[in-house]
Amino acid sequence: MPEHVNSASDARTVNNAVRHTYRVLSDAEKAQMEAVKDLGASFIAKLHEIGGTDATGDRFASRDLSLANIHAEDAVMRAVRHITA
Repeated sequence: MPEHVNSASDARTVNNAVRHTYRVLSDAEKAQMEAVKDLGASFIAKLHEIGGTDATGDRFASRDLSLANIHAEDAVMRAVRHITA
């Protein structure tokens, strides 16, 4: 079994210890999920750009940018949960 599974892959259902059943996503749902994640990644990259920090790291230039990152991650998670519910 691969160590990493693409989040849009149906193989994501194989080894989850918490949620034991998943429904298979439609192609449209997979595209929506990937688009939401791409938007989140772009926003987080912009936060690094604004603060002049390394985009590959997890440190931000200020508490406000760090909080913006936390809320962006939360927004993406909640949108994905809606799509995959």
